[in-house]
Amino acid sequence: MTHRSIPSSSFFGELRTRELSGLKVRQRPYLGDLSSDAAGFIIEHENNPSPPLALSFCESVGKSHILAVSDEEGFVSFYDTRKNLHCHSSCWDKTAEARVSQWVAHENAIFDICLIKDDSHCITASGDQTIKIWNVERRKCIGLLIGHTGSVKSISSHSSNPDLFVSGSRDGSLAIWDLRCNAGINCHGVARLLSTLIVKEAHLSSEGSRTRRVKAHSKSVTSVLYLKDDISIASAGAVDSIVKFWDTRNLKLPISQACPDIKSFSKKEKMRHGISSLSQDSSGVLLSASCMDNRIYLYDVLHLSEGPKKIFRGSKITSFYVKSAISPDGSHILSGSEDGNAYLWRVNKPESAPVLLRGHEKEVTAVAWCSTEVGKLATSSDDYMVRVWNIKKESCISTRSPYSMNKRVTATPRKLCRKLNMDETESRSKDIANRACISVETMMNSPSPLKTNFARVRHT
Repeated sequence: MTHRSIPSSSFFGELRTRELSGLKVRQRPYLGDLSSDAAGFIIEHENNPSPPLALSFCESVGKSHILAVSDEEGFVSFYDTRKNLHCHSSCWDKTAEARVSQWVAHENAIFDICLIKDDSHCITASGDQTIKIWNVERRKCIGLLIGHTGSVKSISSHSSNPDLFVSGSRDGSLAIWDLRCNAGINCHGVARLLSTLIVKEAHLSSEGSRTRRVKAHSKSVTSVLYLKDDISIASAGAVDSIVKFWDTRNLKLPISQACPDIKSFSKKEKMRHGISSLSQDSSGVLLSASCMDNRIYLYDVLHLSEGPKKIFRGSKITSFYVKSAISPDGSHILSGSEDGNAYLWRVNKPESAPVLLRGHEKEVTAVAWCSTEVGKLATSSDDYMVRVWNIKKESCISTRSPYSMNKRVTATPRKLCRKLNMDETESRSKDIANRACISVETMMNSPSPLKTNFARVRHT
């Protein structure tokens, strides 16, 4: 496939300009001593537990302790993560105290949730093939977005315009939406919206494109990201490990793509593996992709043609429900796993053994970092629990899972957690140097299709 050059105002060109100007992304000391879960919530409705599917921390000032959770029963729930659940307390008794709000948002599972407009509104993506916009305080649906013909698996909002976002669906399409463009009001007073742009068969397999009937899983778009330039979009699918990049001003063809080099893989490893999730750091330079080959690939968006910069191994990504996320400062990667543990790597030490966050009793699925409260992260599991972990807290607060009420949750040993601190200062300094001090010579000699765009930026 022939890829078009990126216009000079695109994300990649701007990033290179910023890095050449000496702009450095502020690094935050995310990980010190990691305590066990500081809070544990069972996701239940009228004493009926439901597996959580997506997590999102609020980002506005004064609300960073609030965690939004969507689940398999179609509920949206908000929890106050400051509520401590002590070892002798029952999750069933204390969850109601931590729950701030909840309502039925869909009559089907909600696979993704996104908070917008200073956390006053949220977007939900559901298995009922619709997307809804909600006023959080009123718990009222104010927008119904239709157009997908399969479960909506992923959504991502524009970083500076809350009215724009992108979605990916099991029907194989990705769509861009503008909340300012509605197609009318229904009988319930809810705005009805249609997508402004759509790409069909965005990740169709080469085998599937030659057959009349294509299985849904072979074309599903599993994850989408609106990149930090607010022009480019990244997408991934169930069919293979390719990440595609699109310019929203012209979606006919992807502008670039990235994938691991499988030449060095064994015959078994060369089998097609889909991607379960994508994430990016706050600078937009690093992009992670969790792959069904049990690897997490980390890409530098300035050098996509070079393939993944680093590869992280250890977690068992055996289903598309298992997600990973890079920390906002780009220093750590957090992942769920089929074995009931969450895995934590330092980006600068991909070869080192990851730290295991123990406590869940079934597959760990969605994970999330708090972007405004340093040192807080959350994990969810098929044991119906959401656990919130705090950094640099020596206290150990443990709760019990409803899945096995007789089994005590195991705290992460402090000795194991200290691995996160070893050589932290040295590795962070090296990381900043490697990422912020990119030479002009290296860029200009890069075989990447981005080279032309970089030259344009330098001469404007």
